[in-house]
Amino acid sequence: MESGDFPLPDALSLYNQDLEDDTPSAWKTVRNEVSAMDAVLFVTPEYNSSIPVVLKNAVDVLSRPYGASALLGKPAAVVTSSQGAMGGCGANHHLRQSLVCIGVNVMSTPEAYVGGMASLFDEQGVLTNSGTSRFLEEFMAAFSQWIERFAKG
Repeated sequence: MESGDFPLPDALSLYNQDLEDDTPSAWKTVRNEVSAMDAVLFVTPEYNSSIPVVLKNAVDVLSRPYGASALLGKPAAVVTSSQGAMGGCGANHHLRQSLVCIGVNVMSTPEAYVGGMASLFDEQGVLTNSGTSRFLEEFMAAFSQWIERFAKG
């Protein structure tokens, strides 16, 4: 499985349905890039029991035009994190709700909530918690199998 990072572009203006007739170029670019992907792994922190506004905006941009979403039918999974013990449970469920609503094939199990982030990494940002590392490896193996279920071919 080939993977890569896809940081959300800073230039992605706030979604507004009125702009669809003259779609901003940044929207077209991100829609084309995501359309070319075989699957999407959403990894996000939790803010106030939900997802960051930049991620919700990107989901809204990618959900249009209606019926031709860049995410429609794609396999996806969600990983959330927080400093607290619940690992971003609220964000995970809010994101899943939005994704399912727009026709994304979100992996239902296993779910990934990573709590206590500050204690899991060293000063260089390397994951040092063996239990979390093992869980994430198992999660990615399950996601790989999920992707295969929807493989084009």
